[in-house]
Amino acid sequence: MNAHLAWTPATVREAWDRRADRYLELFRDELEAKPYDQATLQAFAARVGAGGRVADVGCGPCGHVAALLTRLGLATLSVDLSPRCIELARREQPGLRFEVMDLAALALGEGRLDGLVAYYALHDQPRSRLGATFAEFARVLRPGGQLLVAAKEGTDEGCVADPLGSGLTVYWASQTGHDLAARVTAAGFREERCEVREPLPGEIAARRLYLTAART
Repeated sequence: MNAHLAWTPATVREAWDRRADRYLELFRDELEAKPYDQATLQAFAARVGAGGRVADVGCGPCGHVAALLTRLGLATLSVDLSPRCIELARREQPGLRFEVMDLAALALGEGRLDGLVAYYALHDQPRSRLGATFAEFARVLRPGGQLLVAAKEGTDEGCVADPLGSGLTVYWASQTGHDLAARVTAAGFREERCEVREPLPGEIAARRLYLTAART
């Protein structure tokens, strides 16, 4: 990995605008084959409660997480930095709300949300930014609001050839459970659990982390 190439939100936006269609093709129906992920999202919805206002940040082009949470009775807002991702998600999930927005600078008032999901949404930014990103999540959540973070486990960080095969060079940062827990705690959350599952056949060969926390 080359950790010295420039990273900016603009480079992330450009990369996702160029690879959104490919991602949609690969992952449109991924939750159907992932019962563990479905159960994790169902448990999150139960903790938030029916009618709760939740954000799906870094939603990508599929809108599948928001669709599931909506079916579970939550009021969803999905955001992504990439206009192309939002365009495709609106097409895939008509009737749901999708907005172009930086997950690290959410255009939402303080304490407006009952829950927030970052489903494999943090690997596009340097780990040094995570503290500020979690502080932003804390700002928009009410006290007691629920947080769910899914991430790929590891210690790699830097610029790599796109795992999706687009031919692009993209930024990638994997996470450790210890680091995620420390950063959410410092941002004003109470960690509740951090669970791990092994990669499924066909997935990138890294364990998956699922951290749940509540806004203090």
